[in-house]
Amino acid sequence: MSDPSVQERHAPKNACFGCGPSNSKGLRIRSFEAGDALVAEWQPEKHHEAFEGVLSGGIIGTLLDCHCNWTAAIHLMKARGAASPPCTVTAEYAVKLVRPCPTAGPVSLFAKVVEAKDDRAVVEGTLEAEGKVRATCRGTFVAVEPGHPAYHRW
Repeated sequence: MSDPSVQERHAPKNACFGCGPSNSKGLRIRSFEAGDALVAEWQPEKHHEAFEGVLSGGIIGTLLDCHCNWTAAIHLMKARGAASPPCTVTAEYAVKLVRPCPTAGPVSLFAKVVEAKDDRAVVEGTLEAEGKVRATCRGTFVAVEPGHPAYHRW
């Protein structure tokens, strides 16, 4: 997509390995709003493989973590009526690797908030490739306050 992603719009200097637009060696996930969800498409490269033709589980976890974190941040921004998202961090998340994920083509990410409170959101996400779910995720993401080490990362 040629439009700016939520990461490019709200945190262009973010250096996160998974989603930071300014990290030249990172994954540079580009997430986009789709109704009340976020979607993304990402193309694996050979060096992202665990073994021949199969995406590393650690990379899968990073993709889901960052994409779900941004889903929470955008949800909390809208719930607060704010112009920019709060800086959110992962409080907990679990990834289920359902089946091997091929690296020959793009992977698709989908995430949606399933529960929310003032400063946190529970998000469920999926990673798909070749039309099949390859991994799922459920996590809690919390907006941090001044004094937290991640507060100014965006």
